[in-house]
Amino acid sequence: MGEERGQATVEVVAAMPALLLAAIVALQLLAAGYALTLADGAAEAGALALASGGSAAEAARAALPGWAEDRVGVSVSGGTVTVRLLPPSPLHSLADRLAVTSSASARPAR
Repeated sequence: MGEERGQATVEVVAAMPALLLAAIVALQLLAAGYALTLADGAAEAGALALASGGSAAEAARAALPGWAEDRVGVSVSGGTVTVRLLPPSPLHSLADRLAVTSSASARPAR
């Protein structure tokens, strides 16, 4: 029978790229979920500001952490505030594909 010493080491080394890829995909999906949660909160903050007569865009941007400053788009149409947020990602094209959008509505104050 042939020598089998080191077989486990070879198998672990061979599996490392697949494990690394799975970890990167999982972290990217977690980042997209986190971005959706942030976008929801920002849209709600904007809608509340709109309802009280304030600036919806400023309130939505203020509700986001600093890293999202360059990755957010806020639009206000009628009584609806829409926030589009790119999640953190090492690849910009991937972040574009995983962009999340959230909307909240409110009636403006009279």
